[in-house]
Amino acid sequence: MKLNRPAKYNSLFFTLLGCLLAVLFITDLTVGSVEVSLKDICDSFFGEATGASKILYRFRLPKACVAVFTGVSLSVAGLQMQTVFRNPLADPYVLGVSSGAGLGVALFIMGASSWAVMERLRDLGTYAAALGGSSLVLTLILLVSVRVKDVMSVLILGVMFGSGISAIISILQYFSPSSGVKTYVIWTMGSLGSVSSDKVLLMGCALLAGIMISVYSVKPLNALLLGENYAKSMGVNIRRSRNLIFLGTSILTGTATAFCGPIGFIGIAVPHLTRMLFRQADHRVLMPGTMLTGACIMLLCDILSQCVIKNTVLPINSVTALLGIPVIIFVIAGYNRKRRL
Repeated sequence: MKLNRPAKYNSLFFTLLGCLLAVLFITDLTVGSVEVSLKDICDSFFGEATGASKILYRFRLPKACVAVFTGVSLSVAGLQMQTVFRNPLADPYVLGVSSGAGLGVALFIMGASSWAVMERLRDLGTYAAALGGSSLVLTLILLVSVRVKDVMSVLILGVMFGSGISAIISILQYFSPSSGVKTYVIWTMGSLGSVSSDKVLLMGCALLAGIMISVYSVKPLNALLLGENYAKSMGVNIRRSRNLIFLGTSILTGTATAFCGPIGFIGIAVPHLTRMLFRQADHRVLMPGTMLTGACIMLLCDILSQCVIKNTVLPINSVTALLGIPVIIFVIAGYNRKRRL
């Protein structure tokens, strides 16, 4: 595949992705168990309040915003991990941050089943537990990264952290009542509609911090494309840059997981789709391209999750898997073909 399209093509693709994002966002607002027309949307936003306004502002609009936030954050995190580890199958969860969030949620949900926890505090407690668990793993990863020079050792340790945490979660499930286990399993399926309207701003602010760190890391990411030795020759502080990238990725992944559960395949597939679309290796192009593509794909998944079976919302993880797996198979097949050549 030839890289580096002319700049005019990049502008064209950015424009098309922006238009597609707007179309999918509006379409997502109209899809659901209750029919909402474009006229209802226009009246709600620019005219008098209608019966559909409550549905839009309390449910549809927050869910669509969460879909955009999640698609952007997981896609950018996946792009960074694939570049840092120089592995096309690296994803946002490779550092074990998502597993840490899962452990926090497992401790809260399976413990809350035996506590008199009020329902209105359950969602807030779940978010806090997930952020606490992901922050703990992030701290461990940064401490290890300071002492370990080889990035592959960090990758292996991240996988080990994730495996160890998964073992602890399995033990918790074994000793927990069925109601707690069921609640936790449903959380692992992912959901974009579980974030209330008053929590969307909090989620957006947290993800904005991760995005700003990721954008700041564009130059080191470009230098790391040819390996750490090349990056050192370009004057890049490898350890500092690597820790900054890990911090941004962990904030993005941990926040998205805390609010929506672990959503798979977006972080692996979208960076590859963006590379195929723009035919670029420059992260100054890939970073915004990945954001737009990830937001579009996540909105499409949300739409499909509500349209496949009437009056039924499928788990978002099922839809992302069905869309992401073909992309990953294509990437693996292309990688093996290049190795044979």
